[in-house]
Amino acid sequence: MVFNFAHRGSLTEAPENTVSAMKKALAHNTKGIELDVQLTKDKQLVVVHDHHFKRLNENIPGKINEYTLAEIKKIDVGSSFSYEFAGESLATLDEILELVPRDVLLNIEIKNIPLLHEGIEEILLKCVDNHDRRDNIIVSSFDHIALQTFQGLAPDIPIGLLFYYRFIRPWDYAKMTGLDIYSLHPNGVYMTEELIESIHDAGYKVFPYTINKEEDYEKLVAGGVDGVFSNNPNIFGTK
Repeated sequence: MVFNFAHRGSLTEAPENTVSAMKKALAHNTKGIELDVQLTKDKQLVVVHDHHFKRLNENIPGKINEYTLAEIKKIDVGSSFSYEFAGESLATLDEILELVPRDVLLNIEIKNIPLLHEGIEEILLKCVDNHDRRDNIIVSSFDHIALQTFQGLAPDIPIGLLFYYRFIRPWDYAKMTGLDIYSLHPNGVYMTEELIESIHDAGYKVFPYTINKEEDYEKLVAGGVDGVFSNNPNIFGTK
């Protein structure tokens, strides 16, 4: 079965990674949602991709972790998308976990590069446990050290290795880490049927990102991927 994720919620229909984006994704009956987490100045988990506000509100200087959650909740990130969402703020992970049903698989990406969030792994696990959500999540990151730390805390939660650049034999690298890896999440631009087969032969699931064109998606499905991350509701939605 091919399993697709709504990338940052439904980001073509609402401001990415917000409560509204998650609600839009759920309206398409998606089976999975991908989101990004970072820490605020006061060590609260906020759902956001970039380490700054430039794309979300060009009037706000500095980085996400230079603001407290109370300050962040006063920042409008919706107006830059559409006046319809004026006044919408960044969501907390707590808000998303309360919103998203348990039967929807959440891929929570630790956004730890290039800015390192000290202690985010422990804080993330505590949040997940507060909502009793260990049983239907994947934790992924480009920061594989963060994944190592997280798996040391919660070996029962699946982890996914994110790759941006092309790796020589990424399945060998995955085994070399010594981690119990569930899935590899490579950049979709360099996916081939041979690469997919080799990753499967090594025992890992393959979830490429970010696949938005339906012809690209069909090609990857024919090549054997287990699913994709997508901005396209026609791909991540179900009827």
